[in-house]
Amino acid sequence: MKKILFTLIALLGLNLASQAQTKPVLTATIKTPNALCQQCKERIEAYLKRYDGVLETNVNFRKGETRVKYVTDRTDIEQIKTAIANCGYDADDVPAAEDAYDRLPKTCKKFADGGGHPKPKAPPQL
Repeated sequence: MKKILFTLIALLGLNLASQAQTKPVLTATIKTPNALCQQCKERIEAYLKRYDGVLETNVNFRKGETRVKYVTDRTDIEQIKTAIANCGYDADDVPAAEDAYDRLPKTCKKFADGGGHPKPKAPPQL
């Protein structure tokens, strides 16, 4: 009887310990207006994959936004925005780092800078 009781107490303790280690995870959407092609998507996702705490990254270049799932104990949204800016892209209110932007291929630069991304057209009025 003592062995069964001890086993139940041990299992209960292990269960509580495993639940206590659950890290809070958040998902954020960041506007990345100058990430408008597949190369931009791959570049941002590969760059953010290196950061501790970033679990998942999905760049939707058609909408110009990046969805990031991250562990709040290891990183925060401002560090992620700074990482995207250091990659050469605007991230919400954080402008792209000039040296990183200059290293981007011409096709991934803004149209105003001689790049291949034209300004988005306004949707037709109904």
